[in-house]
Amino acid sequence: MKTLLTGINGQVGYELQRKLHGMGELIALDRSKMDLCNLQQVRDVIRSVKPGLIINPAAYTAVDEAERNPLLARRINAEAPEVMAEEAGRLGAAMIHYSTDYVLDGAKSGPYTEEDVPNPCNVYGNTKLAGEQAIQAAGIPHLILRLSWVYGVRGKNFLLTMLRLAQERDELRIVSDQYGSPTWCGTVADATAQILAQANAMGNHSRWWQEKSGIYFMAPQGQTTWHGFAQQILAHANLSIPPRVTAIKTHEHPTLAQRPRYSVVSSRKLKNAFGLTLPHWEQGLRLCMQERELLPASSR
Repeated sequence: MKTLLTGINGQVGYELQRKLHGMGELIALDRSKMDLCNLQQVRDVIRSVKPGLIINPAAYTAVDEAERNPLLARRINAEAPEVMAEEAGRLGAAMIHYSTDYVLDGAKSGPYTEEDVPNPCNVYGNTKLAGEQAIQAAGIPHLILRLSWVYGVRGKNFLLTMLRLAQERDELRIVSDQYGSPTWCGTVADATAQILAQANAMGNHSRWWQEKSGIYFMAPQGQTTWHGFAQQILAHANLSIPPRVTAIKTHEHPTLAQRPRYSVVSSRKLKNAFGLTLPHWEQGLRLCMQERELLPASSR
């Protein structure tokens, strides 16, 4: 199957390109070749490539900036996926799309499941939910994979921010009353590759997609707070003089966008459908930190 992969300079897209290499014909594009702000270009590229599968990890993920730029966030997170889904429908293609735990309101006290009704509390979550709904409405074979607290060795994320600030400050004041499951993008790429291997092994490819289509939470085992995550990051960083990590409440660190207080999710549906159990988030962090030490500084 010919696969079109978007956003390869992003955290998840970069890892996907590495993991999917050799699994059929892969057309991997960055923003210079397929700019999700340009909907006509999105259509033209898909019509030129004629993929059997579109994988879309590209997104506008700057949560606070989305409050200032809601139209741009909607263009990238909702309108572009809608165009991809429309074009996939014309081609008879399938689609894998990555969404977020931020479609949740954070009001629960136990893990969310796919049966819980989304209720985003910020622009980013609203635009990602709109993208999900557009793909579902297109009626194409699809997997919508909702991720949680994604980080990696590239781009902008909590891990890299903590490592940078640890070199600059004596104290880090980190929120301790928001709960989630930090997810290394390498884990996401591994799980996606395993799912595609299952699809490719099926003789009746279309039947497999018909049976598996839907929304899935894809998150590692375990949960923590941003404060707990920061502590573990610094524990693996081997700093000669690590900064103090002080726990604070959300109201002590006001942000433009509201965050869900609790966005821990259950990945049981993913396990039941594909036999996949993602490793504990602390194991993912260890693997990520090991890989970071092997990468040249220019690649981080």
